[in-house]
Amino acid sequence: MADHAGAVRGRVFSWTVEGHHFGTEHERATRNEVSRRLAALKHFDFAGEFDPDLRPAPEGSRYFVPSDTLHVDTAAALGIRGPDDLFGGVVPHPFVASKVITHSLVHPDAVRPEGWVAHFGDAVADATLKGFSAFTRADALQAGRQLLSDGEVRVKPARAAGGKDQSVVTDATELARRLDALDPEELRTFGVVLEENLSDPIVHSVGQVRVDGIVASYHGVQRETRSNRNHVIYGGTDLHMVRGDFDALLRQPLAPGVRRAVEQAALYHAAVVDCYPGFFASRINYDVAQGPNQRGEPRSGVLEQSWRIGGATGAEVAALEAFRLREDRGVVRASCVEAYGGTAPPPRATVYFHGHDPEIGPIAKYAFIQPDADPD
Repeated sequence: MADHAGAVRGRVFSWTVEGHHFGTEHERATRNEVSRRLAALKHFDFAGEFDPDLRPAPEGSRYFVPSDTLHVDTAAALGIRGPDDLFGGVVPHPFVASKVITHSLVHPDAVRPEGWVAHFGDAVADATLKGFSAFTRADALQAGRQLLSDGEVRVKPARAAGGKDQSVVTDATELARRLDALDPEELRTFGVVLEENLSDPIVHSVGQVRVDGIVASYHGVQRETRSNRNHVIYGGTDLHMVRGDFDALLRQPLAPGVRRAVEQAALYHAAVVDCYPGFFASRINYDVAQGPNQRGEPRSGVLEQSWRIGGATGAEVAALEAFRLREDRGVVRASCVEAYGGTAPPPRATVYFHGHDPEIGPIAKYAFIQPDADPD
């Protein structure tokens, strides 16, 4: 995207949230490039990593790209008042940003964190898989045993990302052993999710971004690739994006499974807004899994949410740029790629990183608009 012209209205900062790992070299480079491109969209200057010692600035003159979802107190201290002030989200309680809000507790007297909204689980019941959240071993054991009567159970620590540290149990003995392995303080503070396990599910990405007056919603699928150590890992995302909100996306000719995923993500998001006052976000993403359960019954449900910069953000920003360039454009198909082993980005791609990361080796991260994106 060309450098912006005209008067600069403010500054965009990337920001590593306190207690959040700064990331690998390619992750830092990606966040900086995302921030720079968002600055161009907003006609702001990119000012690099935020320095908390900077003096206060006029309202609306700073825009943040944080590494993680923010708590309301942190956001307020930075002058973040709404979705126009950051690329990401703000929550009233830390647990709201994790996967534990997706399910109800196993009984009315179960242990819960301060601020827990009991009826949220009921509000999203039609948009989620069968499951429970728990904050003690006893509650988790009761929840898991109840779910095991229908088949395998997936145990998901609240802070596990990308499937890491998750496990599938098939009986009560295995469940108890898995729960014993959890750190009691970690369990009490952050919780654990116990959920029906699906066989070879398809996972849809459903999301929405809003920057400088442009709103775009999308559905997409993730691709896998091989890392430099020959492990199967995330390799990118292909997105179908439309100008507008989830209703605009639902007006598209969608396959039945995709339509169901979008409807469930929209229901889930509306419930968060309704049940947790103080929440707002300019970047939302929901993973929706679809597949048969252990009884062979088709199931579909939101697994978890992301209200921060994510793996698909390169494609999201590319689409926003395409919408800005042509006001009459209503649909964009955008892709982002993570390629290992020295693969070179194709011509005209937006390159976020291309080089050697000391921790993972050679990697190329880039995004591009697919040639058939414009139906006109």
